[in-house]
Amino acid sequence: MDICFRCGLPKEACVCSELEKEKQKIRITAVERKFGKKVTIIEGISQDIKKIAKKLKEELACGGTIKDNRIELQGDHEKKVKEKLKELGFENIE
Repeated sequence: MDICFRCGLPKEACVCSELEKEKQKIRITAVERKFGKKVTIIEGISQDIKKIAKKLKEELACGGTIKDNRIELQGDHEKKVKEKLKELGFENIE
């Protein structure tokens, strides 16, 4: 049986990743770029950023990228991103 070194619980019952999600302070902003194009920027996610970016792009049907530890999505998706991040277990969202 594997035991988590952080919480001391068995790996199957480990809650460390959920606790980290609750501690993270996430900031969502929409900015206007060249030619009037909107971009939604998500900052503050530290773990599994690639998985989260991929999931958001699929759910919102938009393009995007990861730059400087932040997710940039094409289009103005502030409200939808907040909803999706809450579904994924993030709570401290601005």
